[in-house]
Amino acid sequence: MSYETRELQCVDCGATFEFTAEEQEFYASRGFSEPKRCPKCRAARKSQRNSRQRNY
Repeated sequence: MSYETRELQCVDCGATFEFTAEEQEFYASRGFSEPKRCPKCRAARKSQRNSRQRNY
């Protein structure tokens, strides 16, 4: 399958971000769906999850 870099829009902040061909290939190989959040919002969300887990 051939992949091309695509522009996606973040569901949280509305910013557009690139979903590169390499990222698409990686996601497909793992069975993941395409990202809905930009890298910055994904990192913030991950940080929130991690801080909540430490509080327990």
